[in-house]
Amino acid sequence: MRDGLQVVAFRVEHIGAVVVLVVDAADPRRPVVPAARGERRLVESVDGLAIGGPEGDVHRAARLTPLREEEVGLALERVARAFDEVHRQLVAERGERLDVEGLRGLDVGDVECDVIDHRCAFLLFVILENGTVRTMDASLPVARAVAIAGEWVAGGVGTHETALASPDRVDLGGRCVMPGFSDAHVHFPSWALAQREVRLEDTSSLDETLRRVADAVGSVEPGRWLRGRGWRSGDWSPPVEPTRQALDAVTGDTPTALTARDYHSLWLNSAALAQADGELAVDGGVVEVDDDGRPTGVLREESAWLFRDRYLLGSDDEFVDAMRDGLRIAASRGVTSVHDKDGWLGAPRFWQRIAADGGLSLRVWQSLPYDFVGRLEELGLRSGLGDDLLRIGYLKVFMDGTLGSRTARLLDGSGVQITSREELAEIVRTGARGGWPVAVHAIGDLANRDALDAFEETRDVWAPLGLRPRIEHAQLLAEEDIPRFGQLGVTASVQFSHAPSDRDIADRNWTGMTDRAYAYRSLLDAGAVVANGSDAPIEELDPLAGIRAGVLRTLDERDAWHPEQAVTVEEAFEATIITPAWLARDERRRGKLLPGYLADLVVLDRDPLAIEPEELPEVEIVATMVGGRWTHNPPPWD
Repeated sequence: MRDGLQVVAFRVEHIGAVVVLVVDAADPRRPVVPAARGERRLVESVDGLAIGGPEGDVHRAARLTPLREEEVGLALERVARAFDEVHRQLVAERGERLDVEGLRGLDVGDVECDVIDHRCAFLLFVILENGTVRTMDASLPVARAVAIAGEWVAGGVGTHETALASPDRVDLGGRCVMPGFSDAHVHFPSWALAQREVRLEDTSSLDETLRRVADAVGSVEPGRWLRGRGWRSGDWSPPVEPTRQALDAVTGDTPTALTARDYHSLWLNSAALAQADGELAVDGGVVEVDDDGRPTGVLREESAWLFRDRYLLGSDDEFVDAMRDGLRIAASRGVTSVHDKDGWLGAPRFWQRIAADGGLSLRVWQSLPYDFVGRLEELGLRSGLGDDLLRIGYLKVFMDGTLGSRTARLLDGSGVQITSREELAEIVRTGARGGWPVAVHAIGDLANRDALDAFEETRDVWAPLGLRPRIEHAQLLAEEDIPRFGQLGVTASVQFSHAPSDRDIADRNWTGMTDRAYAYRSLLDAGAVVANGSDAPIEELDPLAGIRAGVLRTLDERDAWHPEQAVTVEEAFEATIITPAWLARDERRRGKLLPGYLADLVVLDRDPLAIEPEELPEVEIVATMVGGRWTHNPPPWD
């Protein structure tokens, strides 16, 4: 007790056995959270036997007591009674309501209002019952109910949930609960901002693309840029390449920049090109020119990225505002965590701004550009820096370009090299000294071979540290390189949706080679660990769409493309739920619905593992929860 304020907190973990940590109440001998009245401190962590605050004042709170399974419910009931008693006293004595929203921490303060300011998830006891619970754990794959205590899963059907003190009960009505979906490869800020730009993904001709751009020109204020994305000339019929002259005809003097669907090419009009004043060429970049040697308006790879960084980036406020909307969209699609690739753009500071006011509604495993590695080493910063919602985790490197831009580096000698095998090996070594795993973009078969060679050459450095390196995309692989992923312990971080989306352009650009392209079945059969993402905004951030693509190998009325490379429904969900958590070193807290795991889950209108694969397009998201907090469509449901 201090200044009349008491606090109750509890935590459920799974460390070999079910354990419960109980802090019954604060008292003068063990203050947990100082009262308001001008003081602001935070209960940041529970570590062993102590609760710690940011100012270094660590106070003994309780002991970690292993419990038998039948005792867990009784312990939770004791916590609930303590909470109810504190709440009753505060209402009676001070007229205040004690709202404890966070199990990770309570921020006590606001001198004027003298209230508890909460930052995390609503503390609730709830049972989801009368449905199918897919735990994603082989030892108990299915349960009839799941109990949630605060931000943690307290148990499945049986002792745990019946012993909870006066829990809310939610009737699933035959619906299905699964662990929440992760997107293992997304450019979240870019995707969020793309929702506000001219979208060109489904255009099938140059004329259709230009009409859509022309329709948007009138909405651009004088002096502003017209931005768009999603075009892919390989999808156009009749075949034609974009030019500045074609864009000039519909945009006039409005500077216009259209990012290609693969994010590796940029189409500019003359007004936009004039901004660069001829400074377009850069190592690792391509400036397309006409017969007279003048730029056509198309930049690729490093040239495109240099122009983008100089002239096209939005403000921090624009990104943050778009990301808030994006978080709502992601929640509506069952997304509870992402592996973000926009570290180069400043994504960590965007996420921090959103988290500061309690708006971060999913978990982020964030990349940083590889050229940060020297500064990270100097500062002694290691992978995993952050908190339960936002952690800085790995380094991002590019080996080559893309299929659509014809810059993927192939064994036939074509393509663009961005990072050499030797350079990657040195990056891996330097990163390993600071505990940083490396994720490397590799599309072409030569780029993938070079990446695998670099990881093999440095395996004696990173493997003993338990680092989990990954190759992003792995789209075209030589047959002899496919087994190397599993042999080396390098994860294939792929995008199931790319296979049916790229089928036409792959058939044209990789003629005679597509039997070893998007070879997900072959990778799994050879023992590789496979993670699934979207690469949004290149594809849409929609895990169910990706799962359908991996299983069906088609997203339209056409027959499956290379159906021999399809994955099973179970494998697709594992790649979308379990493997991303493992890559983020979170496999003991996320990816399963077991006691002591975080209550990150999605409710579906049916059980996707109990239907025919052809019915997957009919599966719909009902609700999403992150850390015990409903982030999309809380119950009751019709």
